[in-house]
Amino acid sequence: MTIRPHSAMILAAGLATRMRPLTNNTAKPLLRLGGRTLLDHALDHLADVGVAKVVVNAFWRADKVVAHLAQRRPPPQTVAIRETALLDTGGGVRHALAQIGPEPFFVINGDAFWLNGPTPALRRLATALKDDVDVVLLVHRTFQVHAETGPGDFAVSQLGVPRRRRVREVVPYIFAGASLMRPGLLDSMPHGPFSLNRTWDRAIETGRIRAVVHDGIWFHLSTPADLAEAEQVLEARITGDVRWPWR
Repeated sequence: MTIRPHSAMILAAGLATRMRPLTNNTAKPLLRLGGRTLLDHALDHLADVGVAKVVVNAFWRADKVVAHLAQRRPPPQTVAIRETALLDTGGGVRHALAQIGPEPFFVINGDAFWLNGPTPALRRLATALKDDVDVVLLVHRTFQVHAETGPGDFAVSQLGVPRRRRVREVVPYIFAGASLMRPGLLDSMPHGPFSLNRTWDRAIETGRIRAVVHDGIWFHLSTPADLAEAEQVLEARITGDVRWPWR
């Protein structure tokens, strides 16, 4: 039976130094792509799959993040958490658990941007969260990314089981900024800053992790050049002026 998560967290607290100067005076999730902020695109994806409540953490230019959420109409309902110190991805999620609740929940990077394939990516994550799985990661094929991805993040078996890249190995998948996890995966994790990678490594050790390969379009948005190219790709898709490799 496929679960239907009703809560989520969007990670919006990062400093986004590689996106400077665009983020000198604003948070990265408030940058616009295709006429809307990255934060709104993520919230729209969550609303489309029935998520009712989303916790958003904020640190860099937190006032602007909070103000933006205040003027947005639900669904979903949003709750802003201001971090007084950076907690990294895992620390930020653990800090918000009381607001998120005890059921499985989505975690979305505040700069993640994707276009769905035939089935919404978040619904595909929910389908993959079986009883013997604690976390499902959305991954994307590196050869389809028009940006620098390095040697990749994961290899994925035919059964959808990911493993980390080995030393000096090049692997074909990169984490796409969205996951679905059970809150129990954070048990015994420290209070304070830590990366969600630690929880994924725990799930890898126990075999309770899966990966879903995205079947739509995904953009790696790290630098101003990445954002500009993504805007050009979206415009090309609308006008039909350029036939990009993934169309």
